[in-house]
Amino acid sequence: MSHTQIRVRFAPSPTGPLHIGGVRTALYNYLFAKKNKGTFILRIEDTDQTRYVEGAERYIMDSLKWSGIQIDEGIEQGGDFGPYRQSERKEIYKEYAMQLIEAGKAYYAFDSPEELDQMRKKLEEEKAANTSYNPSIRLQMRNSLSMSKQEVVQLIENGTPYVIRFKTPENETIEMNDLVRGNVKFHSSTLDDKVLYKSDGMPTYHLANVVDDYLMKISHVIRGEEWLPSLPLHVQLYDALGWKNEMPEFAHLPLLLKPSGNGKLSKRDGDKLGFPVFPMQWTDPKSGDISAGYKEDGYFPEAFINMLALLGWNPGTEQELFSMDELMDEFSIEKVSKSGARFDPQKARWFNHAYMQKKENSFLAKELETILEQKAVKNNQLDLEKICSMVKERAELIPELWDQSFFFFEAPEEYDEKFLKKKWKDNTSEIIKNVADVLNGIESFQKEEIEKQIKDHLEKQELGFGQVMPHLRVAIVGKPMGPDMFDILSIIGKEESLKRISAILNRVN
Repeated sequence: MSHTQIRVRFAPSPTGPLHIGGVRTALYNYLFAKKNKGTFILRIEDTDQTRYVEGAERYIMDSLKWSGIQIDEGIEQGGDFGPYRQSERKEIYKEYAMQLIEAGKAYYAFDSPEELDQMRKKLEEEKAANTSYNPSIRLQMRNSLSMSKQEVVQLIENGTPYVIRFKTPENETIEMNDLVRGNVKFHSSTLDDKVLYKSDGMPTYHLANVVDDYLMKISHVIRGEEWLPSLPLHVQLYDALGWKNEMPEFAHLPLLLKPSGNGKLSKRDGDKLGFPVFPMQWTDPKSGDISAGYKEDGYFPEAFINMLALLGWNPGTEQELFSMDELMDEFSIEKVSKSGARFDPQKARWFNHAYMQKKENSFLAKELETILEQKAVKNNQLDLEKICSMVKERAELIPELWDQSFFFFEAPEEYDEKFLKKKWKDNTSEIIKNVADVLNGIESFQKEEIEKQIKDHLEKQELGFGQVMPHLRVAIVGKPMGPDMFDILSIIGKEESLKRISAILNRVN
């Protein structure tokens, strides 16, 4: 079946925050659309009003925007196929539910919850292979297949609650080509007569999904593998509605697995192992609980997207770093894997570190400035770009720019006790005091000059680097860490350097 125009949709339900598995589904749809000069649509599937969560819809849109996934048609963008929120399309679905009833492809069912419970228990006791509302038992239930036309009309006129169920064909094999999985087959004996239309006047996911995909002229449905069991019903619905020739092509994406590789990645895994499973921070409107997000944890959107793209898709080369444009050029459904993709939190950090190195120092300096403002730390007119250029190779996430550079802005309040005990000898204070005198005598307090004068001094005194520099570092930084010592001294300046040396000498003596 051929669609001239590529149109794909990402269709989340606003039942909570968007999991990174959902972002990956959106990303693959987006890349597929862009690669094929097509359209990427955001449709909100809010037919289940009982599970609707305040703020989730906004969160979904903000997350896609932060990730760099641009919506062509949707609630905010508009388009020729709206409305793009299912709750605003309510009137449309009833018409198609009635069309299925008239064609004998669906039927009214009046069973009460108690009757449905009894049916399930009875089938379980009989150890039936299929314990759901299925073709083999539907004639024993209260529905328009087992009742006279008069009874049905009477019940509807009396306002008896009913649902509309799909009439699954008996003894049929449903065969389909899936773009990821190849040929897939289902036998109708394993299926049930799914509810298409609920007693509250809302369609179920299945009916709304198929009707919307048809009316919005969707060419390819690219979605998570958890929807694979729904595929036979969707295929049969296209057939029953007379749309078989306009049916989209289907691709079911592999699951995102826990870091251990066993089972689907969940919020609990993230909480336990300390990594986010949501793109942005989410505050639960009921409990007020806050869940971590990649954005707030200090990941770059480009690194986040690059990492996600490679979870389940393989370009077939050694290349690991891709910009969004490169992903659009390279992406193809044929290279999406069938098996689940194991999520590796360390690899996520690795990607972010790689992007950190590529970032302009001017960009990182703005990030560092924001951190200083949040911490109410004075900048002291220091050269933030230079500082970022020196510490970024040690930082994986944005907040780590501070962890690697705090000593430029704040003098140490405590010192590495283990180092002092082990390395600070009787004559160390004298040695460091002499170094301070050398520093004090330097006119032009630039890196090269500081380095030259200190090296000359050490040579004259016949002192090794190891007897002096680690101690000087602890005096200036508080612990044996940080970039080049002469760089640090030149940036914080003579006055501050001497002040810090004097502080440690007071402390140890």
